[in-house]
Amino acid sequence: MYLVEAREALQRIIRDGNRAGEVIARIRTLFKKSETAKGPLDLNEAISEVIVLARSQMDKKRITRQLQLAADLPRVHGDRVQLQQVMLNLILNAIEAMSTVEDRPRELFVGTCVHDKTEVLVTVRDSGIGLDPESLEKVFAAFHTTKPGGLGMGLSISRSIVENHSGRLWATTNDGPGTTFQFTLSTLWTEARTPEP
Repeated sequence: MYLVEAREALQRIIRDGNRAGEVIARIRTLFKKSETAKGPLDLNEAISEVIVLARSQMDKKRITRQLQLAADLPRVHGDRVQLQQVMLNLILNAIEAMSTVEDRPRELFVGTCVHDKTEVLVTVRDSGIGLDPESLEKVFAAFHTTKPGGLGMGLSISRSIVENHSGRLWATTNDGPGTTFQFTLSTLWTEARTPEP
């Protein structure tokens, strides 16, 4: 009797897991196909809009923010909504990681800069609970979550979005408390370079 019930429960778990995997595969395919929304994008402006959206959450959790957006940042070729979704996910994750911190300031750093001359580098750094160095790559796996009640899909989808923009998204542990998430995007050179005489 119990063996039959256990077998049926396992079959349901496998079936549900397969369905969830199909959902993620379809979401990734959707992102890969949505080329039409891409265009020249001022990343600093897009990030500033996300900061405004998340401001109430930061204030509620008593988080101080430091914005260091590079002046004259080259434009990138991207989908504004998708890249803002990546930023919002990284910022909300950082807020969540700092929500239980009581023994130090809760600090969020968001910055942009030119990286290797042909890329823009975006940084989101928190002073939260941090990640085990062995978990740095696991957090990007579908259904892997460190949050109670989390679905474990946000970072997986975010990485898919960044990779669909020919970029890279990764995480590192801070020297002090917390974690840093960074991603790169190729710059869009809108002005043709004139040959030197």
